[in-house]
Amino acid sequence: MQRLLPLRITIRDCFVLILLIIFNTIHVTDMANNNMDIQSKENKLKGDTGDKAINFSGSDDYLKSCPTLEQEVPDCAVLNYPCITCDRSIDCIYGNLYNYTCFVKPKIVCNGSKTFNRTSMCRFCYQTDKWEHRCDQKANCNSLASPLKYYTTNCTVSDDIICLGKRRFLKKIRCSWTAGTRWGTALILALTLGGFGADRFYLGHWQEGIGKLFSFGGLGVWTLVDALLIGIHHLGPADGSLYI
Repeated sequence: MQRLLPLRITIRDCFVLILLIIFNTIHVTDMANNNMDIQSKENKLKGDTGDKAINFSGSDDYLKSCPTLEQEVPDCAVLNYPCITCDRSIDCIYGNLYNYTCFVKPKIVCNGSKTFNRTSMCRFCYQTDKWEHRCDQKANCNSLASPLKYYTTNCTVSDDIICLGKRRFLKKIRCSWTAGTRWGTALILALTLGGFGADRFYLGHWQEGIGKLFSFGGLGVWTLVDALLIGIHHLGPADGSLYI
């Protein structure tokens, strides 16, 4: 009966194993980024198709946000969009203050004159500051991609802002969203239970987590590397979100 030889693992074999795992991680990340880009394009095409079917005919939907006879009647001069419309010609200088002529929409009940003036800056709605409009956030892009990822979304000006042009516009913003993953928790897991792959499992990299679990954290080398990558925010959640 032949005697089985003991399994010997050298330091060189450990480094080769770690390099293979790192290259595999980079390959998997690139594939995930490509899948996210394809999904974003498909969603955009679906959104464009859906927009063509929207009916933009006039309606009285604005009455849901405006005062009626059943509510306390406010002054007309304190009403905001969508209860009023404010007009001005575009022959003004950007950044200067001008008077806008505002009209209260039909079927709205208020006290005082339904035609009044308001002072506001001369600018188009898409030129408002970022805290003066709200944009639809998307969570199907990679916030950790390099170079940085940007996407085009719909933004709407706040009701108390007066501006020229359409109040809903398209804007290109940076991909930045979070799923609630905490950086401090990931770093503590990497320093304490990193040899068992707990940090990788927490971040959603379950394949690498299994590799760390059965290799005892690459004999400690992989554990130190992951702790360093998490500490400098280079290694993040697998879904492409940001830490909180």
